[in-house]
Amino acid sequence: MKFGIDRLLTEPALRSALHGKRLALVAHPASVTADLTHSLDALARLDDLTLTAAFGPQHGLRGDKQDNMVESPTFNDPVHGIPVFSLYGEVRRPTAAMMDTFDVLLVDLQDVGCRIYTFITTLRYVLEEAAKRGKSVWILDRPNPAGRPIEGFRLRAGWESFVGAGPLPMRHGLTLGELAHWFVRTLRLSLDYKVIEMHGWQPATAPGFGWPLGERAWINPSPNAANLWMARAYAGTVMVEGTTLSEGRGTTRPLELFGAPDIDARALLATMHKLAPQWLRGCRVRECWFEPTFQKHVGKLCNGLQIHVEDASYDHDAFRPWRLQSLAFKALRQLQPGYPIWRDFAYEYETRLAIDVINGSPLLREWVDDSSATVADLEAAVSKDERDWQQERAQFLLY
Repeated sequence: MKFGIDRLLTEPALRSALHGKRLALVAHPASVTADLTHSLDALARLDDLTLTAAFGPQHGLRGDKQDNMVESPTFNDPVHGIPVFSLYGEVRRPTAAMMDTFDVLLVDLQDVGCRIYTFITTLRYVLEEAAKRGKSVWILDRPNPAGRPIEGFRLRAGWESFVGAGPLPMRHGLTLGELAHWFVRTLRLSLDYKVIEMHGWQPATAPGFGWPLGERAWINPSPNAANLWMARAYAGTVMVEGTTLSEGRGTTRPLELFGAPDIDARALLATMHKLAPQWLRGCRVRECWFEPTFQKHVGKLCNGLQIHVEDASYDHDAFRPWRLQSLAFKALRQLQPGYPIWRDFAYEYETRLAIDVINGSPLLREWVDDSSATVADLEAAVSKDERDWQQERAQFLLY
């Protein structure tokens, strides 16, 4: 198959509209071609294109910033001699001065299919600023490695943030190019934009179900997005960032496991099976022990659970990571009613409770903390959001 960047590089007719234009590129470490050349270097080699600037999102153009809320500086690229502007530093939106450096902005970002991944918000911001300033935007499309499944509450009005660009569910099932179409339509943006579509993407095909497994190398789009398995689990495990539990940062399998020094993971898993065995389908969940080398519970032995979606037991259509992780919180609240699950700290520069910012509303937290709320209650509430989104997104599907 071909990603958008590969088509732009190998099909001169696609580039003809870019001749004589000043180009800028939004990219990160996973912005690579089929032969693993970074997109910035590959585009710079073309004699018929003129690169005048680049932009780095969260974690930087090079992916050098490990944790959240660690800002990247603006710098001059030593190889290509162009400015590389940070969109996760002093500003989150490109400024007027930044926008003046180009005519057409190329966006080549690998997403992981989850609303909270901030590259989606960066896409919204650059589309909005381009509309204001008469600039063109081309999205070089890439796969959604989590595929087409939909899951989770849609973000509620008033809960927009840098990890919540709009009323999407946690697992949206769109590519970045499809999201661009959705943003332009729902935000009523008037701008010249284009999506360079992929050729041959088959999100329903095993074994990748969204990622061309065995055909394309996995490059971390952010430092803790270590593999396809993380991308599959992320719509659930990312919620652990808003808790006192470790999400595995500081281990070799971040965001595939979770735990803490003071929980009984075996009892937790048993309670999860008792409460909602249907929410554990499609994967295997294993008790494990780990000791984070940084961040939460650093240097402490944690008992936890690891979600396995990498072997033959994986069922793409049955796996529901958001429900699985929600169930873990509910089981922990039942086992240890006074456990301080929710972590109160500044999350992506928000002062509201992190778990609510992550979920785009307090609905999930309130369900966990309400001892009378049942699995059926959550299923009924979230299923409505998922059905509504299934219907809405149909008009934006390109593949």
